[in-house]
Amino acid sequence: MAIPKALTIAGSDSGGGAGIQADLKTFSAFRVYGMSVLTAITAQNSVGVQGVFNLPPEFVARQIDSVLADFGADAVKLGMLSTTPIIQAVAERLHAHRQRSIVLDPVMIAKSGDPLLEPDARAALVKQMLPLADVVTPNLHEAAALADMPVSSEAEMEQAARRILALGPKHVLVKGGHLKESATDILWNGREFTRFPAPRIDSPNTHGTGCTFSSAIAAGLARGQTLERAIREAKAYVTAAIREGFQPGRGVGALRHFVERW
Repeated sequence: MAIPKALTIAGSDSGGGAGIQADLKTFSAFRVYGMSVLTAITAQNSVGVQGVFNLPPEFVARQIDSVLADFGADAVKLGMLSTTPIIQAVAERLHAHRQRSIVLDPVMIAKSGDPLLEPDARAALVKQMLPLADVVTPNLHEAAALADMPVSSEAEMEQAARRILALGPKHVLVKGGHLKESATDILWNGREFTRFPAPRIDSPNTHGTGCTFSSAIAAGLARGQTLERAIREAKAYVTAAIREGFQPGRGVGALRHFVERW
């Protein structure tokens, strides 16, 4: 029996709610074998980010080579890529390994408001990572930064998606979790828009939502699903994980990644 495999290339959240910790939990929840490449280590808890240590780019590249040369990966999720040299190293190695099924979560800022992408790295993210992505999953703030326009409505989400697609990815999924009336996500493939509606859940337990959503999409792709089906299942999973979330610390609460089991 072949076990689907997914790789996360992202930062570590010492609080366990986001980053590679959330990604690996999500892969396991979808019965996908998870592997990880660390780009950064954070000193982080539910209150905020107290420190970030970026790994040397050459060691990030060595991790990628080590994993893909042996295991391979049916899908890859990209998260925190905080510096230009790290972005360059990741892009070069993924291209060298001819990796497909890449889900890019353009992490720019933490839930607490702490920056996770250096200002001068944004251009490198756009130029080198977006063209590799099968789908990029910005929230409203990230979509606004990538599209260079305000994004606060579904009409603006559509306009931003068109602009971002022109930067190179195959698909753009603008997430509407910060909309006031709903939590509708909008997918643009260059030909048509597909909406993924969900009720807005008023919950303080949302730490790691973006990481978890993109990882769930990657897990679906690793299992051979179409992108649309992977998004629908990921959306349902994240909605349930938020609804059943809890507060392990004093700040933003965590998702319940294994919602069906505990």
